[in-house]
Amino acid sequence: MKSAWQLAAPFAPVSAAIVAAALLFALFLLVQGAAPLQALELVIQGAFGSAFAWQNTLSRAAPIMLTALCVALPARAGLVIIGGEGALALGALAAAMVPVVGAGWPAYPVLALMALAGFAAGGAWMALVAWLRHARGMNETISSLLLAYIGIALFNFLVEGALRDPASLNKPSTPPIGELYAIGPMPGFDVHWGLAWGLVVCALAWLVMRHTVFGFSVGVAGGNPRAAQMAGLPVGMLLIASCFLGGGCAGLAGMLEVAAVHGSANASLLAGYGYAGILVSFASRHHPLGIIAGAILVGGIGASGSLLQRRLDLPDAATLVLQGTLFLALLAFETLNRKGLRRV
Repeated sequence: MKSAWQLAAPFAPVSAAIVAAALLFALFLLVQGAAPLQALELVIQGAFGSAFAWQNTLSRAAPIMLTALCVALPARAGLVIIGGEGALALGALAAAMVPVVGAGWPAYPVLALMALAGFAAGGAWMALVAWLRHARGMNETISSLLLAYIGIALFNFLVEGALRDPASLNKPSTPPIGELYAIGPMPGFDVHWGLAWGLVVCALAWLVMRHTVFGFSVGVAGGNPRAAQMAGLPVGMLLIASCFLGGGCAGLAGMLEVAAVHGSANASLLAGYGYAGILVSFASRHHPLGIIAGAILVGGIGASGSLLQRRLDLPDAATLVLQGTLFLALLAFETLNRKGLRRV
């Protein structure tokens, strides 16, 4: 039976990173002339201090769960993918076009097609990263980041050009999907159904990657590609499949932003959820169920930005400083932890 230390050891780097990030953020606030303890209280209040704060936090957490899976699923195959923002953008664009083609069709079939279109677009974009890695030996971290920029540029080009709704004057967007195809809030909550979708997809990802032959094969390919090849596993296809599934989750996040929040594809849905997903995945050690808690935490930090701005006259982007500091601290403490394990 494992001791309490053995059970807590995997979470030690994350806990240390959170403490270090809080201290560094406190120094940042002191430089800005703000009181760190008051700021911490406002972050907690803005994230979890009321029913409205919880609803805002959970609404932000829904897409972050899915973009975090864009990092976590390929990580199972040994890949470091950071291009979820591009997959989200293209998934949103593909999903927004479905109601234009199928205008007047019943709601549920159209929503299902929107989800499939978003998943397929995001998945295909990230599968290209895995193919470049397997067939051409390109570093997947760099190629996924570059493809994210290309995907966002392609999104903006089409939304402001060929796919633009002529009625969208000051804010270019695709034609609105209409109320018939909009996803409303869950009963009793002011949080859209995207939260439920995120929870279900995280649970399914955990089952598939941790309790199926496919998930085991992906883990073997990620842990030791040579051994996987000697065992007869199709390493290239496993890499592509894991990236397709991860990118598909990010594309699904884009679909949900269109159907539940914005009502069309426009630049407002590019709110940095893909980049926040990187932080959440690393903080949860790429565990699909741990991503749920991490997404709620990061979503809460983002939700508190407006309160910090109103009360302490800090820029709304101050919460991005906290997120960035936390990510750097996570990388630092994970590196120190691995070096310590090698010495042991």
